[in-house]
Amino acid sequence: MSTTKDFIIEQLKERIAGFKSEASEKTFGRVISVGDGIARVSGLGDAMMSEMLEFKSAAGSRFGVVLNLEEDSVGAIILDDTEGIKEGDEVVALKRILEVPVSEAIIGRVLNPLGKALDGKEEIKTDKFYPVEKVAPGVITREMVKKPLQTGIKAIDAMIPIGRGQRELIIGDRQIGKTAIAIDTIINQKGQNVKCIYVAVGQKESKIAGIVAKLKEAGAMEYTTVILAGASDPASLLYIAPFAGSAMAEYFLDKGEDVLIVYDDLTKHAAAYRELSLLLRRPPGREAYPGDVFYLHSRLLERACKLNKDFGGGSITALPVIETQSGDVSAYIPTNVISITDGQIYLVPDLFYQGNRPAVDAGISVSRVGSAAQIKAMKKVAGKMRLEVAQYRELAAFAQFGSDLDEETKKKLERGKRIVEILKQGQYVPMAVEEQVAIFFAVTSGLMDDVPVEKIVEFEPKMVEYIQARGADVLKTIKTSGELSDETSAKLKKMIEDFTEIKN
Repeated sequence: MSTTKDFIIEQLKERIAGFKSEASEKTFGRVISVGDGIARVSGLGDAMMSEMLEFKSAAGSRFGVVLNLEEDSVGAIILDDTEGIKEGDEVVALKRILEVPVSEAIIGRVLNPLGKALDGKEEIKTDKFYPVEKVAPGVITREMVKKPLQTGIKAIDAMIPIGRGQRELIIGDRQIGKTAIAIDTIINQKGQNVKCIYVAVGQKESKIAGIVAKLKEAGAMEYTTVILAGASDPASLLYIAPFAGSAMAEYFLDKGEDVLIVYDDLTKHAAAYRELSLLLRRPPGREAYPGDVFYLHSRLLERACKLNKDFGGGSITALPVIETQSGDVSAYIPTNVISITDGQIYLVPDLFYQGNRPAVDAGISVSRVGSAAQIKAMKKVAGKMRLEVAQYRELAAFAQFGSDLDEETKKKLERGKRIVEILKQGQYVPMAVEEQVAIFFAVTSGLMDDVPVEKIVEFEPKMVEYIQARGADVLKTIKTSGELSDETSAKLKKMIEDFTEIKN
């Protein structure tokens, strides 16, 4: 009996010796009012901006983020539906800012902005989290943008080239191909060692389901993550989505990898932020947007960068999308984002309805990185094309009045017509850069001047097929060296001439 007693005493002594008391400090508050995804909370005197809050309600815990710090209360957005949260409920400050899960496991998945699975597969399992808000890399850590990010779209790669680490805005009215450009660019990154993140803000879920299906069909989901804050989701999730996407991109950036991120679109993002700001009773400014809406997008887009070798050498290339109303580029949000980005691809309804797709207006589209983000071969053949297309559009406007034209002008018009035809491209068929170089070489060297304009559409793919069959080594040389030497030019010219003779 005494043995059992001694054993129990020994056990108790061991437990007492191994006991560690820990005191944890928690800050509690109470809900004063709640509604429309916004809660006002009292008692959180030391709460910080962007700090996470846990709302303990009868329906279970809900999470929120502090967005307003006032004298006697804080305003918070709730990252879920507000059902079950009522006045008087307890709120706990979690002493950490909002984070999202990051790992290789996010690739190929469809997630919500908080990293929860929307594709019916298992949840992301990781012990690594990145904050959604982060200070952009400083100027010392960056380097010049000079490595091309090929979109596979002839009109863009030739005239408005994009480099890795650039921020290139895609802007235009609704339903004229903005998303199509972004999706084609993602599809074209196959085999290019570029991770892609597509952030859908306020889009219809049926549209995103179609995009995901198309990406799977093209084999692009193997390196792509889709983050969806749908049209029916709370404004708080729409506001968080681009920042969450950027945090996930930064995980790969820190590993020295290249990332392409598409924000589709920032007009709806700004509208969601306006809604939250007005509900939080922030003073409205121009077009009822809050005063810090410029900072909202600048702090997001500045996170896109090209780091130098000392900091890993990775890059984030951002393609933000902005929707205009009747081509009004001077509205508040379009002008803001134009001034933040390194150029814009401007899509025009007139060109779209004339059948010039993608409907890129070469006249007012611009890339502030320019030919620095092109391989030498592309620079050589596409150098004059932008100017020729812009001149053609101006001359075509005068020519329709039927005035007599001199031979030089007629020649420019005929060449311009062929270039415009060459730049037409179907959706989901991005083209390799070496094939683009061959096509542009043919049209700028005058080797297609004798091909009737209406036959260009069928002539071009057959010519590419012929070159692939007879001159695979030439295309390979352009791809590997990135240059178009005199010898390569001569071989290419001979092949195109031979093909033209066969066709005639």
